Amino acid sequence: MEPFFQALVVRLRETFDPQSAGRTAAELVSDLLVGVAVLVMFVIIWKVLRALLVRVLKRTKIDDTAYAFAVTTLKFTTVIFGILFSLDAMGVDTNKMFASLGLAGLTMGFAARDALSNVISGILIFWDRPFVIGDLIEIDGKYGRVEAITLRSTRVVTVDGRMLAVPNTNVIGSTVASYTNFPKLRLDIAVGIAVDEDIGRVRRLLLDLVQGQEAFVSKPAPRVVVTRLGDYSNEIELQAWIHDERRHVEERFKLRESVYSTLREAGVDMPYETLSIEPLDIRHLDDLGGGRPDEANTKSA
Repeated sequence: MEPFFQALVVRLRETFDPQSAGRTAAELVSDLLVGVAVLVMFVIIWKVLRALLVRVLKRTKIDDTAYAFAVTTLKFTTVIFGILFSLDAMGVDTNKMFASLGLAGLTMGFAARDALSNVISGILIFWDRPFVIGDLIEIDGKYGRVEAITLRSTRVVTVDGRMLAVPNTNVIGSTVASYTNFPKLRLDIAVGIAVDEDIGRVRRLLLDLVQGQEAFVSKPAPRVVVTRLGDYSNEIELQAWIHDERRHVEERFKLRESVYSTLREAGVDMPYETLSIEPLDIRHLDDLGGGRPDEANTKSA
């Protein structure tokens, strides 16, 4: 056993020899510094390229969405090349590294498939442009202004100031309603009136409320339609188009309040919802002379 222990001691001394360990540590530190220097160089390259790209894009006067897509693409491309060149400068053979990943790389690929799906969906959003930065949209009942479109998510600021980061795969797979894709937007204000009210008179009151107002357009003309005839009330709806579709929330609030005030001042009856309850007379079978079903079966038996 002594030769074995002697060989082990010699091997440990060689491994932890101060000179050998010092050289190894110096090489690692040197490679690390070179890799960091390469990354810093690519950061500088990214800043220079971004400044040049911004200057070029401003001359072309493209919108914010195309600008964001171009800047994001340049950023990710520069980062990927920077990492690859940094690893190469540190002496890492990237070809062998990717080849040696094997099953681990496949596992990482499955784990990152959601992220890759979001990236592909982000590119499709940039390409298809169902909405752009600054649009007012609604996704799965969530309404707000598009603040940013990245390769991972679409960021929407709600009316109460919350930031929603919606994954791009959800955006692609959902129905997106845009309130700002067209220059006009219609406001629909529903109200209930009593059945004995004159619909023509109410129509004139509501049309006078919006006609000639600066916020509303004359073509298409506003109109009042009957949407439901009930036993105790009729439901009508004022439909008016506004100039600035971005103010549809504020204008809808104002118009709804104006409709209520106008009808109240005109003495129009707007009844409450009414429920009709009728008593039901439930009698026992004995009272009807029929007896109980079990008694009838006993007698027949």
